[in-house]
Amino acid sequence: MKTRTHTGTRAHTARTHTPARARAHQLAARVEAATPAHRDRAVDGLRALALLAVPLGHWMLGGFRLDADGLHNASPLSTFGAFAPLSWVLQMLGIFFLVGGYASALSYHRRPSTTAAWLRGRLVRLGRPVLGVTAVWAVLLAVLSWLGVPGDTLRTGSTLVIQPLWFVGVYTLVTALTPLCIHLARKLGGWAALPLLGSVAVVDFLRYGPFAEGMPSWLSVLNILPGWLFAYQLGVSWGEGRIGRRGARLLLVGGGVLFAVLLLAFHYPASMVGVPGEVRTNSHPPSLLVVALAATQSGAAILLRDRLGRALRRPLLWAPVVVVNLSAMTILCWHQSAMLAAAVPASLLDGGTAAVAGLTTGPDSVGWVPARIAWLPVFAGLLVLIARYARRFDAPWQTGTRAANARRALAGVLAAGFAVFALGLA
Repeated sequence: MKTRTHTGTRAHTARTHTPARARAHQLAARVEAATPAHRDRAVDGLRALALLAVPLGHWMLGGFRLDADGLHNASPLSTFGAFAPLSWVLQMLGIFFLVGGYASALSYHRRPSTTAAWLRGRLVRLGRPVLGVTAVWAVLLAVLSWLGVPGDTLRTGSTLVIQPLWFVGVYTLVTALTPLCIHLARKLGGWAALPLLGSVAVVDFLRYGPFAEGMPSWLSVLNILPGWLFAYQLGVSWGEGRIGRRGARLLLVGGGVLFAVLLLAFHYPASMVGVPGEVRTNSHPPSLLVVALAATQSGAAILLRDRLGRALRRPLLWAPVVVVNLSAMTILCWHQSAMLAAAVPASLLDGGTAAVAGLTTGPDSVGWVPARIAWLPVFAGLLVLIARYARRFDAPWQTGTRAANARRALAGVLAAGFAVFALGLA
C-alpha cells in the first residue's frame, strides 16, 4: 500500500511539472528557430554573463544601514575584507567593454548608410532607457517625499539609481571612437590597446608614486577614458580578426602577472569596488589594477569562445541568454530600483525603528551574508516585475506630434532635475 501511494505521488508530481517543462522547451524551441545562423552565441553569452554580474555585484557588495535619519549606504567589504576576491569575479565590466567593442566593429562594417547615422542610432538606443529611469525617479522622489520618506533615504536611493548610469556615459564616449579604434586595430592589431595601458600606468605612478603629494586632485580623471577604452579596443581588434589564441594567452598570463604584482608588491586595494572609508579606490576612476583584470578576463573570454559557443547550441541554455540580452539596458538601469523597492518600505516599518535582517541591517555581521543571499530572489522578482513596464523605454519613442514632443521635453526636464538632486547639486 505504501509503495502504491509513493508511486501515485511521484506520478502526480511528474504530471504537475510536465506542462512547465513543456512550455520551457517550446519557448526555447521558438527562440532557437528565430536565431539567425550567423549569430555569435559565444559573444552574446559573454555579454549576458557580464550583465548579470552587475546587479549581483551591487546587491551583494552593497548594503544599507538604518538610523533615525533614514537609509545610508554601507558595504560588507568594510567589515569583511576577505570578501574582496569576490569583487574580482563580479567586476566584469572588462568583459562588457570587450564584447561591446567586438559587436561595434561588426555592426560598423554592416552599417547601411553613413557613420554619423550609425553612431546616432546606437547612441539613441543607449540614451532612451537612461532618460526613462531618471524621469520616473524624479516623479518618485516627489511622491516619496510627500509620503514622508526621510530625506536621507531619498538621497541614498537617488545615488544608487544614478550610480550605474556613469557606465552609459563612458560607453557612449568609447562607442563614438569606434571608427578610430578600427583604424588602429588594422594598423597595430591587439597591440593597439597597449598605449592605453601605458597611459593609465603613468597616471597611477603620478598619483600614487613619490610625487603624489604634489599632484592635483583631478589627475585621476585622466584615467577614465583610457581605462575603459582598453578593453573596448581589445574587442574591436578581436572583431577585426587581429587577436587569436596566441594573443589571448598573452593577455591572460600577462594580465594575471601584472594583477598579482600590483596587488602584492605595490599594495593596490584588493577590492574592485569602492569601500567606504578607504582613501584609494580602483574603479572610480579605473586604476591599473582594473586594466590588468580586464586583460586577464579578455584573454580568458577569447580562449573560451569556441567552447562557450558549442554549449549555447543547446536551446535551453541559449534562450535565457537571448532574454537577458534583449533586456540589457533595463537590467542596467533598473536593478538598483528593484533593491530599493524592497528596502525603502522596509525602512519605514514601526516608524523606521525595525531593521530587517539582510535588508536594512548594517552589513557588519556574518549573519548578514546568508540573510542578504535570501533576499536575492526577491530583488530578482522585483526586477522582472519592473522590467515588464520599464522595457517600453527601450523601444523607439513616438515622435512627430505635438503631444509626443511635449512628453519628450517633459521627460528631459524631469531627468535633468533628478540628476541635479542625485549628484548633490541641489
